[in-house]
Amino acid sequence: MQQISKEMFQPASVDLSEAEKISKPSLSFWKDVSIRFRKNKLAMFGLVLLALLLFMAIFGPHMTKYDYSTNDLMNTNKPPSAEHWFGTDDLGRDIFTRTWYGARISLFIGLAAALIDLFIGVLWGGIAGFRGGRTDDVMMRIADILWAVPYLLLVILLMVVLGQGLGTMILAMTITGWINMARIVRGQVLQLKSQEYVLAAQTLGANTSRIMFKHLIPNAMGPILVTLTLSIPSAIFTEAFLSYLGLGVPQPLASWGTMASEGVQALQYYPWRLFFPATFICLTIFAFNVVGDGLRDALDPRLRK
Repeated sequence: MQQISKEMFQPASVDLSEAEKISKPSLSFWKDVSIRFRKNKLAMFGLVLLALLLFMAIFGPHMTKYDYSTNDLMNTNKPPSAEHWFGTDDLGRDIFTRTWYGARISLFIGLAAALIDLFIGVLWGGIAGFRGGRTDDVMMRIADILWAVPYLLLVILLMVVLGQGLGTMILAMTITGWINMARIVRGQVLQLKSQEYVLAAQTLGANTSRIMFKHLIPNAMGPILVTLTLSIPSAIFTEAFLSYLGLGVPQPLASWGTMASEGVQALQYYPWRLFFPATFICLTIFAFNVVGDGLRDALDPRLRK
C-alpha cells in the first residue's frame, strides 16, 4: 500500500474577501411567494382565466346591440349564430348579453359575500384568539351555535321573510359563512400570540388593536388569503344553487344560476341555454380553486428554498 506523505497534500487557499460574499440575493417573504406563485403554471392559467372572465363581465354586455332584458318574441330559442352568438332564450333575449350580465351579478355576489366573511371572520377570530379564556369560550360557542343551524333552512327563511334580491341573498350567505374564516384566524392567532415579537410589543406598551393589526393579522395573511380565494367559488356555487331552487335574483335580472335553472327546463330541445351558463360557472370555480391552491403552495414555508 502506498505511503501517504505530507508532500501529497497542498493547503487550501483562503480568500477572506469571498467569505462575506452573498451567494444568493436576499428575498423578502412576499417576493419569494410571488416568484413561486408565478412558477405554478396551473395557478397562472387560473389567474389569466379570471382576468378574462372579469374583462368580459365588464365589457361583454356592450359587445352586442341587444339588451339583457329586452324580449323579442319573433326570435325565441334561436341556436347560436352570427347574429346571436350564444343563441336566444324562450323570450327571445340574447343569451350572450345575459351571460355576461349574469357574470356581473354572480361575481359580485361571490366577492361581496367573501369580503364580508373576511371582515367578520378576521375580527371575531382575532379577538377570540388573542383574548383567550372566557372571552374565547363565549365567542366560539356562539359561532358553534350558528354553525349548528341548518344552512339551507336559514337561507330559505330569510329569502321568504325579506324577499328576493341581491341584499337578501348576500345576507343569507354571510350570516354563517364567516365562521370558517373565524376558526382559521383564531387558530393562527393562538399560535402567534406567544411569539417573542408579540411579547416585546406588549412589554413596550402597545395596545390590543396595534398588536392585532400590526403583528398578528399580517403574519396570518397566508391562511387568510387562501381561505378567501376558496370561499369565493363556494359563494358563487351557493348563489347558483339558490337560483336553481327559484330563490335567486328576481326577473328580469340575470345570473348564471337563474340562467342555468331556466336552461334545465329546455335541456332536451335547446341545450345551448344550459351549456353556456353552466360552463362559465364551472370555469370560474375551477379558476378560483387553482389560484387558491397555488397561493397555498406559494405561502407554505416548508416549500421555501
